[in-house]
Amino acid sequence: MTSSPAEREPLPAELRPYLGQLLDRAHRVCGPHLTSVIAVGSLALEDYRHGRSDVDVTIVVDDTALPLSALHELSEALAHPALHCPAPGLELVVYGQEFAARPSGEAGYLLDLNTGPLLPNRASFDPAASPAFWYVIDRSVAHRSGRTLTGRPASEAIAEPRRPELFAALRSSVREHSDGEGHLADNRVLNGCRSLVFCHTGRWLAKRRAAAEAAAYEEDFRPLVEAAVRSFERPRSSPDALPAEEVRAFLDRVRARVEESAEADAAPGGAGRH
Repeated sequence: MTSSPAEREPLPAELRPYLGQLLDRAHRVCGPHLTSVIAVGSLALEDYRHGRSDVDVTIVVDDTALPLSALHELSEALAHPALHCPAPGLELVVYGQEFAARPSGEAGYLLDLNTGPLLPNRASFDPAASPAFWYVIDRSVAHRSGRTLTGRPASEAIAEPRRPELFAALRSSVREHSDGEGHLADNRVLNGCRSLVFCHTGRWLAKRRAAAEAAAYEEDFRPLVEAAVRSFERPRSSPDALPAEEVRAFLDRVRARVEESAEADAAPGGAGRH
């Protein structure tokens, strides 16, 4: 269960000055057109690990009034090293408030910025250039668990995608991680655990908590899942090697479970069973 705002742990001390500067720059660039700034990912799910986790932030703006040039200015103002990122990376997404407020299976962003010491700088202004599933899953996490840093609450600013859209996103996520290219093995396994837990419970959990539950569901893969957690607790630059065949077999099992859950959810009386 997600903690209420009053129960939440403080933001990590290593990030507070950085997030304060990020907010200041967002306010300066967007002015009154800034609707919300929301921490998502590990910060929202209270599983941030300094040196391993990225900083994930979603910004919502009134794009009917915000000049297009402001998006480019914001990208430049927040890019590392212009704003030094103390984490391995910043993954920041900007949405228009009308798009963010309705359920969607599309990427739909105005700006997708990846930057930081261990991330190559990339700013995209074309949502058609990116697979939609990342954004669908992140908006679901934001709606349910997003940590509002300023502006409208996350649950009001960002709509929950519909369940068919979420299951489609999960299918694409598992395919992406099965390919393995560009992803650490431990992250592939732990994201698979999150998908498994969502299929069983309809909840998004932080990676390490999802791993504990997934290991109970899939006893045969418990040693692999535990090894992935140990690797995840190391710095990103020195992960442990995981057996490739076992990783593929685990993700095959996750894919099958996602398909089973999607079919059950689509059957008469299936929606909202969790």
